[in-house]
Amino acid sequence: MSREDIKPGRAAEGGTTPAVSAHAHEKMDTSRLLLLIFTVMAACECSESAERPCFDNKLESFNLIEGEAFYFVPYDADNLDEKFTWFRNNTDNNIENITTDENESVHHHGGALFLLNPRLEDSGFYTARENTLLGECYNHYVTLTVFQKSLKSDRKFLYEVIKNSDVNKMVPCPTTIGHFCEKLNGSFSWMKDYKLLEGHHEEDLWIKDATKRDEGIYTCICTWTHNGMEYTSSASRRLELLDQNVPRDIEIISPTNKEQLADEGVGIKLNCSVFCGTNVDANCQASWHIDGVPPRQIAGCKETMKPVDQSPSKNTISTAILTIDKVSAQDFNAKFVCRGVGMYTLRNVTLTLKPRESIIPLVVGGVCVLFFCVFAAVLVKCFAIDLALFFRPCFPLSRCDKDGRMFDAYVVYQMQSVDKATEDTLCQFVAKVLPSVLEEKCGYRLFIHGRDDIPGEDRLELVEDRMKQSRRLMIILTPYSGSESESSDQHPISPQNPLIGGFDWQVGLHHALLRREMSVILIQLGDEGPQGYAHLPAGLQHLILKSAPIRWYEDSRVGAAWNSRFWKRVRYLMPATPAKQCPQSAII
Repeated sequence: MSREDIKPGRAAEGGTTPAVSAHAHEKMDTSRLLLLIFTVMAACECSESAERPCFDNKLESFNLIEGEAFYFVPYDADNLDEKFTWFRNNTDNNIENITTDENESVHHHGGALFLLNPRLEDSGFYTARENTLLGECYNHYVTLTVFQKSLKSDRKFLYEVIKNSDVNKMVPCPTTIGHFCEKLNGSFSWMKDYKLLEGHHEEDLWIKDATKRDEGIYTCICTWTHNGMEYTSSASRRLELLDQNVPRDIEIISPTNKEQLADEGVGIKLNCSVFCGTNVDANCQASWHIDGVPPRQIAGCKETMKPVDQSPSKNTISTAILTIDKVSAQDFNAKFVCRGVGMYTLRNVTLTLKPRESIIPLVVGGVCVLFFCVFAAVLVKCFAIDLALFFRPCFPLSRCDKDGRMFDAYVVYQMQSVDKATEDTLCQFVAKVLPSVLEEKCGYRLFIHGRDDIPGEDRLELVEDRMKQSRRLMIILTPYSGSESESSDQHPISPQNPLIGGFDWQVGLHHALLRREMSVILIQLGDEGPQGYAHLPAGLQHLILKSAPIRWYEDSRVGAAWNSRFWKRVRYLMPATPAKQCPQSAII
């Protein structure tokens, strides 16, 4: 909004204020005559002094309220620090200089004119002569008319009326007041129908969800300080509400995607729906353009348009339906533009057609992925041990146990309630098969009773010490074939016999179950027998429930082959790196 549009007191015709009396017209004519005389005198003076003539700028006029301070800067003044001289032609047709003394009610500071306490006699025709540093001269003119306070509500003092159908109303402070209030660091306040509005101190007053009761006269008040004194200036404008008619920025409702799947040779319909606001049927239109051309100019295309007013919300949505009889190959390279035109805005959304892909490649790809996943799962399930053993040599040091133990496994075997054949098999497995595979071919160090006992050493201390120096507890189980009483008579339980329930077992199970210092490897020679594992101690039965024993059969052709399935499972449970290969291990 320009400054000229909002100045009060401007005449609708002829350049005079309608409320001004005939006497005021006579004064205005006299003022113009004096202006002409003043201009001629100024021209004479310029000719005599050989100076350039002054340029006359347009006349400005303002209506003031008695007692309300006024600050004026000429509209065309570019630099207020230039040399200015102010004159006034008052109602008595006297021309007088305006002082620069800031203690006076009427004075000027450079190009700025101050009327700190306007009185009726301050009305008149004011002229400012500006002499620039470039030697140019300009004349600025303003007519100020001061009225009594009782006329404050007169229409001549109202600036432009705010009249619209917006839901939220903005009442801006008239530029005349708002401009100099910011320049002079003043503070804003607002009144409605000349009653103070609490909590509003901004230049623009916002009224949310305005209703009829919000109509009235709104006054913007600026409180500012000059030369240590506080002054107020005000300007008013009326707010009127029209019927609810709320245009908004165009919103494209459809299409929402930039691509639309289509089948070549098959017809298709495309919807272009735009939301324009509330109750704005005449200013809402949706349309389609194909490569910048309206559909009516393209064969095989048809467009239907209609505005839709959705009650009771009155939201205006315009929809254009583009019908393509048969989609051609050229349509896949075309750009379909959905255009929405509203009262203030225009918005476009571009849509392209994309050939619909066959579902067969997707099905084949999904089946292949599923087959690969199943195959990988089966492969890992069946060959997990083989994979683990294969990659063990790649990380020897990282898989080395840094506990300083000298033995990889402490071998405990069952001699209780076994027959002669089972005993021979056990002796063969413990004395020959087990060392030949794990020690000779795999590099492990085992502690086996009888073979690794030191003569003369205390049995109890030997078992305790060797158990602490072992990383695994390897338990060899044999089928149960006799009563516990018979077995006890033939092989009495003592620390010297590695029997079920003996000292070796007790110490081993203590370290494995309670202290959790070593893992257990269970090996079953043949079948477990008709009674299963019911004759074993409770702690050992618990270990069997957690991990089933690995079965070894003497008559198996691969039973003694170190790369057989049985020995791979045993090696998988053994430490990743043999104790003799760990740098912190010591050889006894």
